[in-house]
Amino acid sequence: MKYLIVSDNHGDQAILQTLLKTYKTQVDAFIHCGDSELNFKDPMVQEMTIVCGNMDFDAQFPESATLEVGTDRIFVAHGHLWGVNYGLDKLYQAGLKNQANLIFYGHTHQLACTMDQGRLLLNPGSISQPRGQYAYLRGTFAIVTTEAKKIVVDYYNRQLKPVPNLHFEFKK
Repeated sequence: MKYLIVSDNHGDQAILQTLLKTYKTQVDAFIHCGDSELNFKDPMVQEMTIVCGNMDFDAQFPESATLEVGTDRIFVAHGHLWGVNYGLDKLYQAGLKNQANLIFYGHTHQLACTMDQGRLLLNPGSISQPRGQYAYLRGTFAIVTTEAKKIVVDYYNRQLKPVPNLHFEFKK
């Protein structure tokens, strides 16, 4: 299965439109980890799973989502309600409670990718307002591919180009 994960576009609808137009038929799920600042009635909302971030004020967006796609179970949260600025323990426990093998989050504006006890924890970084070590990329999103024996993670920049040093492979 293949997933596109994006977060924290903060009202930059043009980049979401570009991503949807380019990848809609190439991925099994398009997942937004919050702070889209979209109106729930925006047509783009119907084309992706979106959770509520701390800058989303439409109460119709859920605080978290759990998806089942193929053999994957995915837990998605923005992260602010799980204290991700102070560690990933609460988020990890929420993923565990939801029996997720993939846990996607945003909020920090910093990309992160780690495997812990068979569970992938991934932050795609902010597509529009990046911070931290990879801020020079001016925005990132991730594509996660799950196969029978491995999970592959590739990060891309706003120009839809893969970032060579941000390719990861994990055994399942």
